[in-house]
Amino acid sequence: MNMFECKIVFFEFRAKGHYTEGAELIDEVVDVVRKETEACDCPQGFQICHSLGGGTGSGLGTLLLIKIRDNYPDRISCTFSVYPSPKVSDVVVEPYNATLSIHQLLENSDETFVIDNEALYNISHNVLKQSQPRYKELNWVISLVMAGITASLRFPGKLNGDLRKMGVNLVPFPRLHFFLIAQSPLFNPDDAGRINLTVQEVTDQMWSSRNFLANVKPEDGKYLTASCTYRGDLATQEVDNQVNDVQNKMSEDFVTWIPNNIKSSIIRMPPVGLTMSGTFVANTTALKSVFQRISSQFSRMYKRKAFLHWYKGEGMDEMEFQEADQNVRDLVTEYQDKQDAEVEIGDEDGDEDGDEDGDV
Repeated sequence: MNMFECKIVFFEFRAKGHYTEGAELIDEVVDVVRKETEACDCPQGFQICHSLGGGTGSGLGTLLLIKIRDNYPDRISCTFSVYPSPKVSDVVVEPYNATLSIHQLLENSDETFVIDNEALYNISHNVLKQSQPRYKELNWVISLVMAGITASLRFPGKLNGDLRKMGVNLVPFPRLHFFLIAQSPLFNPDDAGRINLTVQEVTDQMWSSRNFLANVKPEDGKYLTASCTYRGDLATQEVDNQVNDVQNKMSEDFVTWIPNNIKSSIIRMPPVGLTMSGTFVANTTALKSVFQRISSQFSRMYKRKAFLHWYKGEGMDEMEFQEADQNVRDLVTEYQDKQDAEVEIGDEDGDEDGDEDGDV
């Protein structure tokens, strides 16, 4: 699996990363992407790791995403996007950068995995028992999920999957391609000797909000679809039983109009140092809270036109801010509509009045 890294300068706000200084660098970056892609036997797709709060990740990151979509329209484009969180903030213009980036992710990404630093810090403190986690430790947690998602591309499995199959099973509507992710098991290394890994334990951790990489409450929404990828020498029947148990116990947490909406796959090769693991990917309407929070912060600043002159000075049009804000608001509305949707039950011959023979 080919991996490459581009070291670039950092921009404070998105306009520089997307329109001016980033535009000067993008050809060089795209050339590196082209060389790496040509060295692959069968490229499945692209994975971009970026932050939406700063100018580099949001500006140059989405610009690179657009170029990849133009140059490789038949490949899957995945992004691991770190969203601004309430308690962990680095840049004052985060709401602007994030809103403008989500606008691009809606149009040009096939699968976006939602991450925030607050959830990563909570995992480090509460689960891994790290008193002062560094970015190295936080990025390690993200890398575990990335390795789990791409495991089916690198190792053989019983119930196999790939990035495209994941999209087919998890994205019921084109715009709703934002995913909640988690990894299991996660525990303090000092407790390794006391951990008894079973399929049930791995499954329970996968569905636990303590392991979610985004600070959302699953009870605030409903699951549209979900994927559970297991790694290890596991019996298919045992995995199926656990998935069925989850489906039965949490039936009220799923929308009723998508049947059998949990996909499972098994990869025979476990991670280094473990006998088994699980990677959880879910499409849930609870993610609307992330976009609502960003939209609310955007509105408070944009109402007073705060910091807007810096973006205009780089050639941005104010209309782009309005379009991006409306696009994010529409996304929140779409999530709410799908959450509230009810199944219209008619009789077998399609009559809404319920008459068997179709007579009034």
